[in-house]
Amino acid sequence: MRASPGAEFDQFFRVMFPRAVAAAYRITSDRAAAEDAALEALAKAHYRWSRIGSQPWRDLWVMRVAINEAIRRLPRSTEAVPDTGSKDLADEVVLRQTLAVALAKLPRRQCEVIAMRYLLGFSETEVAAALNISHGTVKTHLRRGIARLRETVGRTLKEEHLARLT
Repeated sequence: MRASPGAEFDQFFRVMFPRAVAAAYRITSDRAAAEDAALEALAKAHYRWSRIGSQPWRDLWVMRVAINEAIRRLPRSTEAVPDTGSKDLADEVVLRQTLAVALAKLPRRQCEVIAMRYLLGFSETEVAAALNISHGTVKTHLRRGIARLRETVGRTLKEEHLARLT
């Protein structure tokens, strides 16, 4: 016997909420903002549940919406601070905050691709599937996005700085 749509969504919510919060937190570094982003994503999923509830890509859809909501909540007025390259914990916090500000300045698609690839650890193929774009387009957005981040943060920014934030 199949569960009711409400019960299916409740189960989906219990599984996806912590994952969506974790994804949003990697972008915002603010627990409250991350929870708000995750709740907004799941509210949108609930509204569309009759259409997306049976789709195999629904988890990725929620993650994408949570990421967009997290990006929307990033501060936009703070100036970026260059990376010092140090291993100090305080420097890691500054780097995370600097990257959050720099990510907020990117075009939405570039920010989505970078967040999914480096902050969430998705493969390029998974990013392409989640965003419904080609693998080549993912690579182009990654390349252009990282180039723009380097303009904002500094030429010393490396992909491993992004990967360290996971």
